[in-house]
Amino acid sequence: MRCVIARFPFDLTKGGVLESMKGVKPEPVTGESVIIGRRHYPLKQVGQVITRQDRRDFSAGEVLRAMSQLGFTCRALPAPAPVRSESPLERASALLGSPIPV
Repeated sequence: MRCVIARFPFDLTKGGVLESMKGVKPEPVTGESVIIGRRHYPLKQVGQVITRQDRRDFSAGEVLRAMSQLGFTCRALPAPAPVRSESPLERASALLGSPIPV
């Protein structure tokens, strides 16, 4: 499959990506990732390995699009759980503390 990453055309195949990533240790995933084999790789690491370009030259979206078209499973970082804020009444009650037993 022909795809453009960082304004350069690449002919990528699923087998070629698997071969390129063989023996590459995955870095810790802090953002979007792709599953290659049984390992989760950050998109930027995969892009750097398959294109041999600096990570600053391309976006994660370009690699995400290419990996999705090749049939790899891509995952986004889960959204953080919403932070529950206290109501003014709960905040005042916490400041006053619990009653002293008599």
